[in-house]
Amino acid sequence: MEKILDRFLRYVAVDTQSDPESESQPSATKELDLLRMLCNELNAMGVEATLDEWGYVMATIPSNCDKEIPAIGFIAHVDTAPDASGADIKPQIIPDYDGSDIALKGVDGLYLKTSAFPELLDYKGQTIITTDGTTLLGADDKAGVAEIMNAVQYIVEHPEFKHGEIKIGFTPDEEIGRGVVKFDVERFGARYAYTMDGGAVGELEYENFNAAGATVKIQGRNIHPGYAKGKMLNAILIGMELNALLPVDQRPEYTSGYEGFFHIIGFNGTVEEATFSYIIRDHDMSLYEQKKAYMQKCVNFINEKYGEGTATVEIRHQYYNMRKEVEPHYHIVEKAKLAMEMEGIVPNIKPIRGGTDGANLSFMGLPCPNIFAGGHNFHGKMEFIPLESMEKASKVILNIIGLFAE
Repeated sequence: MEKILDRFLRYVAVDTQSDPESESQPSATKELDLLRMLCNELNAMGVEATLDEWGYVMATIPSNCDKEIPAIGFIAHVDTAPDASGADIKPQIIPDYDGSDIALKGVDGLYLKTSAFPELLDYKGQTIITTDGTTLLGADDKAGVAEIMNAVQYIVEHPEFKHGEIKIGFTPDEEIGRGVVKFDVERFGARYAYTMDGGAVGELEYENFNAAGATVKIQGRNIHPGYAKGKMLNAILIGMELNALLPVDQRPEYTSGYEGFFHIIGFNGTVEEATFSYIIRDHDMSLYEQKKAYMQKCVNFINEKYGEGTATVEIRHQYYNMRKEVEPHYHIVEKAKLAMEMEGIVPNIKPIRGGTDGANLSFMGLPCPNIFAGGHNFHGKMEFIPLESMEKASKVILNIIGLFAE
């Protein structure tokens, strides 16, 4: 049986960064390199798998039980975030981690410091996998991919392991919010599913943000600065004024738990015109709607002050909180909780301060909580994952399958 570490290292070696500027699906054809690899590996293990035109790998392991058991799915995404390079990843492996700061050897002076990341100390004595400081690592979500594939290999090699029908799904473009746009839930065939896309060991989530993206455009008026008095409208400054209207205490860096936020993620502008990009998040639907309304109110204020048409906003819904779709099937959360406890893991049930494919899948009729994949500091050069967390996640998958078969 291939070791989960070797499997993970093979997967992160494939560049699968998704492209938010692309209109195609998958957004980047290079995502198909890993998706084809996974489809071929599943077929080689004797598991019937397909890769469709949209970049979805779907596979089925038939039940080996006499009684009727609902089909259970496990899903992970192959793409890495656009926030940092996913090409030419050079992981470094630190066995028997001693609790000291970890030098990221690709960049002089860059360290994973325990003062900044005290959670490192929770993994003393374990094997830590980090970046070299020049790219992200890709544990989000190639750790989830490796954990699922490791569990599949175990099931194939242990026919005595009793299970119902198992569905496997690998998706592209989760990081740009389009992971399951064309996912055929009926064809997938699972009654319930789990995404293996959470963070630290023990995380179990069935609540996530309601989410929207907002693009504010400011139309200025450029006049020669020597003659600009009373005539110039500086789009950059007007946009900054609008941004200052948003509550400072509702920025990501000042919020936690169930608190939502406005987050400016991009700016591009000149005196003549400027664009400000935001994401809006809240777990509570009424507060989510209030935030969207407040953004529009800020735009209206700018137009009242500088003239109609100075500011426009496009607010695009992205996903909803899956809690109301999962909670009626709470036994699937309880099974995941018990599956962790069977491995000596203390479950940490908490809301996701983000979103997963499972949120949209839940609203598409497939209740889908999210389970830890084991990584930390996703989307950046400080990303790391303990090997033992991946091993535990793969065992949790098997435990869930076994609990459904009881």
